[in-house]
Amino acid sequence: MNNLVIGAGRSGISSAKLLLRNDQEVSIYDGRDDITRKELEEKDSKLSDIDDLYAGKISREEIKKYDRVVISPGIPLTNETARMALEENIPIIGEIELGYLYAKGKIVGITGTNGKTTTTSLTGSIMEKAYPKVFVAGNIGDPFTDIADKTDEDTVTVLEISSFQLETIDRFHVDSAAILNLTPDHLDRHHTMGEYGSIKEKIAENSTDRDYVILNADNGYTKDFGERLKRRAAHPEIILFSSEKIPEKGYSYMDGDIYADGEKILSISDTHLVGKCNGENICSALALARSLGVDTELCVSAAKAFPPVPHRIEFVGEFGGVRYYNDSKATNTDAAIQGIRAMDKKTVLIAGGYDKGSSYDEWMENFDGKVKALVLIGQTAEKIKECAVKHGVENIFLCDSLEKAMEESKKIAKKGENILLSPACASWGMFKNYEERGDLFKKLSAID
Repeated sequence: MNNLVIGAGRSGISSAKLLLRNDQEVSIYDGRDDITRKELEEKDSKLSDIDDLYAGKISREEIKKYDRVVISPGIPLTNETARMALEENIPIIGEIELGYLYAKGKIVGITGTNGKTTTTSLTGSIMEKAYPKVFVAGNIGDPFTDIADKTDEDTVTVLEISSFQLETIDRFHVDSAAILNLTPDHLDRHHTMGEYGSIKEKIAENSTDRDYVILNADNGYTKDFGERLKRRAAHPEIILFSSEKIPEKGYSYMDGDIYADGEKILSISDTHLVGKCNGENICSALALARSLGVDTELCVSAAKAFPPVPHRIEFVGEFGGVRYYNDSKATNTDAAIQGIRAMDKKTVLIAGGYDKGSSYDEWMENFDGKVKALVLIGQTAEKIKECAVKHGVENIFLCDSLEKAMEESKKIAKKGENILLSPACASWGMFKNYEERGDLFKKLSAID
C-alpha cells in the first residue's frame, strides 16, 4: 500500500517509521516549505527510505497516486491537503488508528478534558505490577506507533487519547475505555460542545459486550453518554466513579477517602497526590484496573507509591518561605479550577497564554478568596483581565514574559503563601508546549 503521511512532527515521523518497518511505501508531506530530506534523516536514518518528500505544497495529481493518507493529530481535516484527499475518496486515518492496525494484546484508552495524564500514568503503574509487559503511550510520552508493533498477545497498552486523535478512528477498539469528564476545550477546532463531546465518545464507538467503559457519574455529558450506551443492543459494562456520593457499586472520592463498592479502601493522604481532581483520577484508574481483573490490594499499593505527574499541581519547593506549585498542564479553565481548589493558603496566580476560545467566568467564580493577585501573560492577558475586573479581582498585573511574571509574583507573595502557575490556556505562541513552560517556572522558582 502506498501511504502519504501528512505532518513531519513527532507523530508523523513515528507513523512513517512504523510503515517503513513493515515494508510499506511511504511519502511525507509537511506544510513547511523549507523542510529537507537531510533534516528528516537527522531525526532518524530510517527516513532515508521514504519515497517522496513534499515541502510546502502538494498537487491534487500527486495526492491521487496514494492509497491511504495518515494525518497527524495536530492537523485538522479542514487542512487543504486533507480536503483534497477526501474529495478524491482516499481513506484518511490518524496515528492512533494506524497504531491499532499493528497492535496486539489488551488496550486501555483514557480520554476526557482533564486528568488524562495522571490517570494514564497511574493506570500504567498499576498494570506494571499485574502484567509482565506494559506500554504507556499515546498523547503522553511515546506515540502509539512507536510501540504498536512491539506488542504481543500478553501485552497491556495504556493510552492517553486526545480529541484530535479520536477524530480519525475507524476500527480502533479498546478493551476498557474511560471518559473522565467533559468541559469546554479546544472549541477553536471543534466549535461546539456537541461536536467536541461526540468526538470524545468515539473512544467507545467499537466497544462490545465484552468490554468496559468507565464514566464520571457527576458530569452531565458523561452521565448522559452512559445512558445512551445502555440502549445499545450489545453494550459494554459501565463502571461509574463519583466525588458527590458513595454508590453501592463503583468508585467514589469523599472527604479525602477512596471507596470501592461502598467500602473505604484508601485515603488520599496516604498517597503523594492532592486535591479532589486527583481523588477522581485515582478512582478512574482503579476502575480501569478492576476491569482488567487487577486485585484491589495491588491497586492500593500502586496508588500509594505513585509519584505526582510533572506539571500537574506539582510541588516545586519552598523558597524564602513561599511554596511554589507548577500546574502548567492546566491548559483550560476546568483544569485550572482544580489547581486553585488544591491551594490551602493565599496564592499569587500566574495565568494566561494562547486563546482557545474559552470563557473565564466559572474559573473566576472558584477563586474563593484564595487569589491574592493575578499575574497575566500571553495572548489572553487582556481578555482575562477584563473578566477578572468584572468579578471584582483587584490586584491584576500584566507582564510580557514568564520571567517578568515571576519577578512580579515574588514581590507580592509573603512567607506562608503560594505562587501557582496554572495558566488556564495553552502555551503556544510563547512556548513550544506546556512542559517547556513548566520547566522554566521550576527553574525560576529557585532563583532569588
